[in-house]
Amino acid sequence: MRRLEGKVAVITGTSGGIGAATARRLSSEGAQVVLADINLDGAEATAQTVRDAGGEAMVHYLDLADEASIKALIDAAVAQYGQIDVLFNNAADTRMETMVRDAAVEFMDADIWDGVFRINARGTMLMIKHTLPHMIAAGGGSIINTSSGASLRGDLFRVAYASSKAAINVLTEYVATQYGKQGIRCNVVSPGLVVTETTEENQGHNLDLYLSHHLTPRLGRPDDLAAMVALLASDDGKFITAQIIPVDGGISTHFPHVAETRGGVDAYEPVKTEGAR
Repeated sequence: MRRLEGKVAVITGTSGGIGAATARRLSSEGAQVVLADINLDGAEATAQTVRDAGGEAMVHYLDLADEASIKALIDAAVAQYGQIDVLFNNAADTRMETMVRDAAVEFMDADIWDGVFRINARGTMLMIKHTLPHMIAAGGGSIINTSSGASLRGDLFRVAYASSKAAINVLTEYVATQYGKQGIRCNVVSPGLVVTETTEENQGHNLDLYLSHHLTPRLGRPDDLAAMVALLASDDGKFITAQIIPVDGGISTHFPHVAETRGGVDAYEPVKTEGAR
């Protein structure tokens, strides 16, 4: 099924993971894809996999901390293809040097807080700002933002990252509200743990713990997010807007005692209560 035939999709954060998987998925459904990243070599490698599969991909440099870079990306995409139908704001500051300094509030460095918000929240807003006029002129479009399960609940670390993602959730609702009557849909995909090479390097020791709290037999993969983005980008999702959609294997939906009660990673039998039949 090629639900995106004739559409142009701009995707940020495409050097790997969710962004790369989404570029391949949207291309397979017929879209011409514009791959934007600060890591041009990584984005070009992804673009080559798209081209090898018979798709069309353009690569452009993007620094989300720089509004001029954002505008140049959007201008280049419109100059190349004449339109933007889909915008997937996936890029974020996930650099290890930032993450390790994203501490509890008592120890928060204001420069870390400001830097994370500048890229994640401000950068996403500016991507939307510069894309909206083109979508409105064309009669509409679909904007999808990547948030995080961390934006919906508390944790012991990465408060700046989580707070910036919560800002994206609210931004999404405002964009959908302000521009819906002009044909703009805006939604959030909210990943849980998604297994990539980086995840395995940084969280490998915790994967069984995470799996025990999932309601699915496996952990998330980039392709799981790509599938949801493809739905939201297509006419199959034309009545979905202003939604924060968890794509997380159900990890955000249950009480914390569930995993321990059922007995760990491999125990999937429902627990019977007294008197149950």
